[in-house]
Amino acid sequence: MFKQRLLSGIVLVILAVVILYFGGTVTLIATAAISLMGMYELLKVVNQEKSALAVTAYSGAILYYLILWLNLEQYILPLVLLVLIMLFAVYVFTFPRFKIDQVTLAYFSLFYVTVMLSCIYRIRIMDNGGYMIALVFLSAWGNDTLAYCAGRLLGRHKMSPVLSPKKTIEGAVGGVLGAGLLGALYGLAGQHLIAADYNLPLIFALVCAAGGLISIIGDLGASAIKRNYDIKDYSNLIPGHGGILDRFDSIIFTAPIIYYLLVLVAGMK
Repeated sequence: MFKQRLLSGIVLVILAVVILYFGGTVTLIATAAISLMGMYELLKVVNQEKSALAVTAYSGAILYYLILWLNLEQYILPLVLLVLIMLFAVYVFTFPRFKIDQVTLAYFSLFYVTVMLSCIYRIRIMDNGGYMIALVFLSAWGNDTLAYCAGRLLGRHKMSPVLSPKKTIEGAVGGVLGAGLLGALYGLAGQHLIAADYNLPLIFALVCAAGGLISIIGDLGASAIKRNYDIKDYSNLIPGHGGILDRFDSIIFTAPIIYYLLVLVAGMK
């Protein structure tokens, strides 16, 4: 199991590096594909992954990425309103085939998976985006790894005993501080590569620490949904890891936080 998980992890890292290296349309298409797979997994939880609700949500996701690609962001709000109207049209004209919780989950999937994950593409097309995108993975996966280590060594107080009995407050603190340290080290290493008029190690440390903190919510949130529906993994797409949502649960929350912090704190766009 460990060997399978390790090999899958190595393949994922290589694919991520290749996709993010090329940037632009390659990153957009890859992020869109991952978003659609994640939406499929989420809708499968309520057995609606192939329904009219799902098709409507998938169509909204594709149109959303098309809008991003064409740089027509003024049409995002009209799009999300249109998707809501179309979902309700499916709901009322096929009544009582669907339940309202299935409608809301379909709409939720558009935001939870597609809109939030799209921030990976948004970061990549920023100034110095090829360097900035690493902050997402440093904060999310760095926090996850270092929280595990800190929890094993120092963990005493349960953070969420019902939802995730093995996670501790000490582990969470260690993960957040570790993510901040990784950000600072990355900033130090990148000072000669990234032209910036701000303290790179400090900003990267703050951004990664904040991203690491939010990633905990993403991780626990994905687990809570699985607990609600009594499933172990969202799918078996990635051997040893589960599905897209199992592997990208923390990334989903970290990417938008990193993006907006870079926009607000560092003045990037």
